[in-house]
Amino acid sequence: MDNDPKHTSKVVANCLKDNKVKVLEWPSQSPDLNPIENLWAELKKHVRARRPTNLIQLHQLCQEEWAKIHPTYCGKVLL
Repeated sequence: MDNDPKHTSKVVANCLKDNKVKVLEWPSQSPDLNPIENLWAELKKHVRARRPTNLIQLHQLCQEEWAKIHPTYCGKVLL
């Protein structure tokens, strides 16, 4: 529930109310709490900074920058 119109329509509001679902107040356009989205944003930032000029270079830079991201970046140790 991120204040998107499809989540705040009368139909949805009535359904939530009818089913006694409590909805938390949430600011619009709040940061995404999904760790993978933050990880993709980090990768994109680093690749963009290196300015790839073609698809082959883009692929190579993505792999290099991905390898540099520490496994604990998202708070979990990856095996």
